[in-house]
Amino acid sequence: MAGSGHENGAVSIQPADNLAVFEVSKKPKKNKFALGCAMLASLTSMLLGYDIGVMSGAIIFIKKDLKISDVQIEILVGVLNLYCLVGSIVAGNIADWIGRRYTIVLANIIIFVGSLFMGFSVNYAFLMVGRFFAGIGVGFAIMGAVLYNAEISPASSRGFLTSFPEVCINVGILLGYVSNYAFSKLPTRIGWRLMLGAGATPSIFLVFAVLAMPESPRWLVMQGKLGEAKVVLEKTLDTKEEAQLRLNDIKEAAGIPQDSTGDVVVVQKQTNSKGVWRELLLHPTPIVKHILICTVGIHFFQQSSGVDAVVLYSPRIFEKAGITSSNEQLLTTVAVGICKTIFILVATFLLDKSGRRALLLISTGGMVVSLATLGFSLTIINHSEAKLTWAIALCITMVLSFVAFFAIGMGPIAGIYTSEIFPLKLRAQGISLGVAVNRVTSGIISMTFLSLYQAITIGGAFFLFAGIAAVGWLFFNICLPETRGKTLEETERLFGNLVGWREVDKKMKEDNTKGTTHGQEGSEG
Repeated sequence: MAGSGHENGAVSIQPADNLAVFEVSKKPKKNKFALGCAMLASLTSMLLGYDIGVMSGAIIFIKKDLKISDVQIEILVGVLNLYCLVGSIVAGNIADWIGRRYTIVLANIIIFVGSLFMGFSVNYAFLMVGRFFAGIGVGFAIMGAVLYNAEISPASSRGFLTSFPEVCINVGILLGYVSNYAFSKLPTRIGWRLMLGAGATPSIFLVFAVLAMPESPRWLVMQGKLGEAKVVLEKTLDTKEEAQLRLNDIKEAAGIPQDSTGDVVVVQKQTNSKGVWRELLLHPTPIVKHILICTVGIHFFQQSSGVDAVVLYSPRIFEKAGITSSNEQLLTTVAVGICKTIFILVATFLLDKSGRRALLLISTGGMVVSLATLGFSLTIINHSEAKLTWAIALCITMVLSFVAFFAIGMGPIAGIYTSEIFPLKLRAQGISLGVAVNRVTSGIISMTFLSLYQAITIGGAFFLFAGIAAVGWLFFNICLPETRGKTLEETERLFGNLVGWREVDKKMKEDNTKGTTHGQEGSEG
């Protein structure tokens, strides 16, 4: 692990003469080939967003048509996340076996089957079978997209490209909301089935689109296909120098000697997946332990702050706020989707400029204020017999504010940060672990929200989410180092000391400043 060098995609600017010619600081133009690959890989994530968005409105009509209880609704909505957990864990091993690209293809096929089952459901049990397939496919899709994008991204736009899965999820949520409104005019027994079944159509096209992408260069190197890996690196990275450096780093991480330069080399099989999980969970080094705590923490707080409660049950929230018309509830929900999508697009352009920590802390702080104010407005409405227009307006504003703050930081950064901090050997399983924590937490929130607000009031539920988000802000501020622009070698120095990483970061900056100054003096001499 210590020898992984620059493998995560960033490039270290060394004072040494042999690297002086290679500087990422020149801000090269966005690599269009890498951009296209990242977009194609991420589009499958849109199907998760579509499922989340469309289910928020579909449950109104499913409950009427199938005559099911709130508990059955909670299970129907949240169980997808638990199946997604299984899918993401299995996908970690599958991605190392068949490759990142075919893992995404398999995800689309499974999602296609799940969407058909849901679209043709005749009863609750049949609908749950469809949720099983959709959940497994979504787990494959999220894990595969995040992993692939991290491994083909140039250093100059790593945050931008690895945020694409989250962008696509938000676009999918918006499309789901629009689908709800469009099909809500149809007879109840037909409308919700079309809402859910429509998710099968894009998955067919995505299977063929993903096959047009190249395989991840890291997976190719792990298979000994150095020639193919070099071609892909030269297409997806900013310069040939960066491609060569990255190839050398991946070879070192994969245990391939640097003097092995053939197009195809024999690679000694790495430790099996059980060995990787053992190193990751049972016998982690202090560095890996710190990385694990950050990974689990960021994914837990992302979901436990209640985003799925807002997104999945927004019609119910607006109903409690005083909006009684289902048509108006769905229209207001579309506004939520538009707001969330706009701000995730803003985030993609800030991630490589502002850094991960700054955006994460601003995002989480804004979420705390929005959730607390939402809890206050809903409590006022709940205790008032008259219709309070100002409180309804404040409630809608705070829902929009919450999803905006979430989208600009917490939403995309959880996946980006996880993909940056794991070394190559542990990356696939590490990302799948992060996705698993994310989906389990999401499943618990979505499967208990209705029962939670019935027990402590809907205002109390959002006060609880605000408290959790506040604890998350403290955790991020104390434990998470900044990773923007750092090599894996530098990142490893930051990890390993849970609360003392600031001193290490400060010393690294001082050393880099001294190295740059000496390098300039040497070149002038």
